[in-house]
Amino acid sequence: MKLRTALCASVALWSLASPALAQDEVATDAAAEAEGSEIIVTAVARGQNRIESSVSVSTIGADAITNLGAPSSADLIRQIPGIRSEASGGEGNANIAVRGIPVSTGGARYIQLQEDGLPILEFGDIIFGNADNFLRADRSVARVEAVRGGSASTFASNAPGAVINFISKTGETEGGAIQGSVGLDFESYRLDFDYGAPIGDDLSFHIGGFYRTGEGPRDIGYNGYDGGQIKANITKRFDGGYVRLSAKYLDDKTPTILPQPVFVGGTNANPDYNAIPGFNPRTDALYSPFLTPQVTLDGNNNPASYDFRDGLSVKSLAFGIESEIDVGSGWTLTNRFRFADNSGSFQSPFPASAGAAQGIANGIGGAGSSIVFASGPNAGQTANAATIGGNGLLTNVVVFNTRLNSLDNVTNDFRVNKTFDMGGGSANFTTGFYLSRQDINTDWLWTSHVQTVQGDGQAVLVDIRNAAGQLVTQNGTVGFGATFFGNCCRRNYDVAYSTYAPFASLSFELDRLTLDASIRYDFGDASGTITGSDSGFGIGVGRFDFNNNGTISTAEAQTGVLPLGSARPVNYSFNYFSFSLGANYLLTDDLGIFARYSQGGRHTADRSLFSPAVSTTDGSLPGGDAGVVARVDQLEAGVKYQSNGLSLYATGFFAKTAETNVELAPLELFDTEYEAFGIELEGAYRTGNFTFSGGATWTDAQIKDALDLTTIGNKPRRQADLVYQATAQYDTDAFTLGANIVGTTDSFTQDSNQLKLPAFAQVNAFLAFRPIDRVEVGLNAQNLFNAAGFTEAEEGSIPANGIVRARSIAGRTVLASVRFDF
Repeated sequence: MKLRTALCASVALWSLASPALAQDEVATDAAAEAEGSEIIVTAVARGQNRIESSVSVSTIGADAITNLGAPSSADLIRQIPGIRSEASGGEGNANIAVRGIPVSTGGARYIQLQEDGLPILEFGDIIFGNADNFLRADRSVARVEAVRGGSASTFASNAPGAVINFISKTGETEGGAIQGSVGLDFESYRLDFDYGAPIGDDLSFHIGGFYRTGEGPRDIGYNGYDGGQIKANITKRFDGGYVRLSAKYLDDKTPTILPQPVFVGGTNANPDYNAIPGFNPRTDALYSPFLTPQVTLDGNNNPASYDFRDGLSVKSLAFGIESEIDVGSGWTLTNRFRFADNSGSFQSPFPASAGAAQGIANGIGGAGSSIVFASGPNAGQTANAATIGGNGLLTNVVVFNTRLNSLDNVTNDFRVNKTFDMGGGSANFTTGFYLSRQDINTDWLWTSHVQTVQGDGQAVLVDIRNAAGQLVTQNGTVGFGATFFGNCCRRNYDVAYSTYAPFASLSFELDRLTLDASIRYDFGDASGTITGSDSGFGIGVGRFDFNNNGTISTAEAQTGVLPLGSARPVNYSFNYFSFSLGANYLLTDDLGIFARYSQGGRHTADRSLFSPAVSTTDGSLPGGDAGVVARVDQLEAGVKYQSNGLSLYATGFFAKTAETNVELAPLELFDTEYEAFGIELEGAYRTGNFTFSGGATWTDAQIKDALDLTTIGNKPRRQADLVYQATAQYDTDAFTLGANIVGTTDSFTQDSNQLKLPAFAQVNAFLAFRPIDRVEVGLNAQNLFNAAGFTEAEEGSIPANGIVRARSIAGRTVLASVRFDF
């Protein structure tokens, strides 16, 4: 059997396949997966069958993307074996991890999310600016490919765990569709479209996008989801190559859900999570139309007002150009470039604490305080602490109001490829150079207020009067800063990160054996300034007369101020080396085995800025690179089988991670080493019209070393022993019927290993009926059985009042759609 040459190469996982292997013409449906005939274009030199590759790779095709109807890109990513995606935050702000590498920060610290082979953002866990915030999966996506394991260390910068690549349609095959969707049990209205076609023999185009509006899956009382995107590309082919221009415009606004109050009974080891009366975390949120605009000082210390309902607001205007040229004698040059103008804001209520209303009031105004409604239909009236909100509870909220002024990103990947004949085999050589520049310019403008714990969009602000009847809050605001966090975290980052990476790979194909080796050297620098109210920066609390009444109130005396005259420089360089060694051997045409060892790293970027890793005087690295580079060693070995409609893949893995990490509020430094080993299973089977696919990952992870000695030997927080997913569907010309399940066993909320997050399984279902040619009517249900599931919690153990702040998956939603194909 003639093997296609495996390639372990560069940062940007994109196809070097010939133009004939158009990305939207590759077989990606369930039948192709089961038969093993799908062609992989990510992380290989030429289009390659999965069984012939020496990496762990999975795909989600366009049909599966449509059928699953995942509410967000993070929900879609949950279908990939080995990936643990906590998609409970909405359409962004997800935590994504892989194969026991820890969820030690928000976002996707060790995973790079890509569109068409280039990173959406250089760093997957920029604070409040996660890469998935700027990613939407719609009909313009032809497929998603995910490479897990150590080989990603040399395929991409800052991605030793995995690379997940969203590949766009390019229009080689004429066709398109327009689809309208409406929520049956929640308010959502959405329009999707796409169309692509050849224009003559050597030119093709594709355009697609969506617009969506509505309240969304949680009852927040206003139109929280509003926006969409449009993507387009045009490809010119010529003898020996092609040139492709692409563009994307994203302008979207969604609520982003943070942990919310829930009652927890039982014990830490066997907890019982329950909704608070009047507040169901699956269907409610702390958002409300009665939360007035946030008044604060902006990044220049000028008074400003921000609409709380903007939630997670993102804008991205991107354009790119890629080209491939055969320069003769088997040499191919390929270059890919993209610039993205990214900005937005992150506004979400975070409950610093929650408890009995009178206790919360007394904690702010002293013993004998009273409560007055500050907004809503009863504004100005005195509230009964015992019955307020229908449950007698209040919550002290810190509003995470962060302005994403600029997350602009420019990337370029250039490579040279050559295949050599070797008599009984062949060799493939690739070398190249990658560069990127990532801006991180954000203002942290947090405020603090008190509100009721109510659902159905009815939460209101409250004022507190002390025993003498004097107001100690102002329109519900306790302080115009992070009062409940000790007035920390008034910050500004304005730092530019440059990353450079030469890389090379060499692989040999010898009959049924493929051997490959790849190396990568990442180096770069960080330059700019940071300003903050944390220790060492200057005074962060001031006084400001926001209501212009000539008197400084108690709340106005707690005004967060950026010490603009105390900006500190950031001025350092870094470097790290990565390598990967792999082998794949075909025992038969249907059965292959592979093994790989890799070492890689990850620049922690803005996550290290307010830590001792960066000098407070000159912005250098007094302790060297260790404070800003996390390192991951990985070993994996597996077997692949595919024949007669059945495909099975099993991979054993080991990962060792060493990192420095910083908690946001209060500022706390962690220096931790982790180890994890496990097995990842994936399979698909098709017989007649029935298809089944699924995966499961068992992981045994442990904290091996930490500054907190009491956690050594414990499991990392939120690391379940088993995560799994499966999809079964039945297809005919007239209809498609299917169901999907995503589940996890229990895990610990924190590294202390006391309170557990219970196991849960979410079942989704889809039905599509085609009454006439080119018309499809569909139903899609997310969380069909309205299961309760919690993905994270702030508390390490059950507190005395039984109220834990936890983030829940959304409840059941059913969406109906009509699609017209053309």
